[in-house]
Amino acid sequence: MQVLVLNSGSSSLKFQLFQMPEETILCSGLIERIGFDDAIFKFKTDKDTIEIVKAIPNHRVGLELLSKQLLDSNTGIIKSADAINIVGHRVVHGGKHFTATTEITPEVKSKIKALSSLAPLHNPANLEGIEVAEAIFVNAKQVAVFDTAFHQSIPEHAYKYAIPNEYLDKHNIRLYGFHGTSHKFVSEKAIEFLEKKHSKIITIHLGNGCSMTAIKDGKSIDHTLGFSPNNGLIMGTRSGDIDQSIIFHLAERFNYSIKDINTLLQKKSGMLGLTGYSDLRDIQSEAEKGNKACQLALQMNAYRIKKYIGSYTAVLNGLEAIIFTAGIGENSIEMRRLICEDMDYLGITLDLEKNQVRPDKLTIVSTDTSKVKVLVIPTNEELEIAKQSVNLFKN
Repeated sequence: MQVLVLNSGSSSLKFQLFQMPEETILCSGLIERIGFDDAIFKFKTDKDTIEIVKAIPNHRVGLELLSKQLLDSNTGIIKSADAINIVGHRVVHGGKHFTATTEITPEVKSKIKALSSLAPLHNPANLEGIEVAEAIFVNAKQVAVFDTAFHQSIPEHAYKYAIPNEYLDKHNIRLYGFHGTSHKFVSEKAIEFLEKKHSKIITIHLGNGCSMTAIKDGKSIDHTLGFSPNNGLIMGTRSGDIDQSIIFHLAERFNYSIKDINTLLQKKSGMLGLTGYSDLRDIQSEAEKGNKACQLALQMNAYRIKKYIGSYTAVLNGLEAIIFTAGIGENSIEMRRLICEDMDYLGITLDLEKNQVRPDKLTIVSTDTSKVKVLVIPTNEELEIAKQSVNLFKN
């Protein structure tokens, strides 16, 4: 069985084609910087590695480029669209409707679209991926795996907001949590490594979007993102936590519309608002050149993460491991260093030499005497999505 997995981020598209259940990767790749003139398309098989730099204005154009490459007579991997049995899609927000992996129907698509206002950088891209895949892979089963599903175990006292009860009871306004597929995948790897039936760990997913999860005995019990994927940590273009009074101040003092404020907080804030750059690689490069705004932004980013490590250690009543994952977590030596420094009170001691890695497998970067293990675990949301998609029909 061949399963194509599409993982659409806010400015990226990761993809892998698997032979299942063997979990063999037939091809993989990434489209980065979607929306820019210098977007990068990467496609890799056992025989070929292709990299193209060109303008990719949106996810639809990126997906069309991918489908053309998959079917290419010289360097493609399939001879016909019918070779694909299942297309598994990452969908960010499932709201109250979806608590498990789901086969996609017109009704499912309608609900995903209705939830776009809660995840405006993601759900529209996810839906676009579904519609393009339906048009190309006509005979394949289309499956949605929701970021919010893993966080359904968060207890009521953690997911409920301190606003009148009717807003939860009637309107389902609550913390949902995101990046669940990634947090689930790396936490299971960590628990297997720790060899403990009972565990207390914090997973730190750092990419263009960022989040942290407190995980006790394999279950999510708290998470930095909430009703939408905009609060919590400082992200590429999203503000993370702010005082909500700022929203009213912007409306009253500067006559901003709700749409203006939403655009400001979702697309013009975060690292972009602080530095003029949304890609951490650019920010780190500028910081090394002495750019003070970039240096401060890195410090702010690390400081926010430190605060959540402290609060989640309290929530867990202890801590055995922290896990760095996703594009920044796996590759930014500097961010891991900034986050872990001066954390010895909590038993976190980074080994600076071990930290000089961008690993392709689970790697310990803490000192031998550190009470808390610091792990870098490459996430594989695509494999997790493929497994869940196959299991849906197996059941």
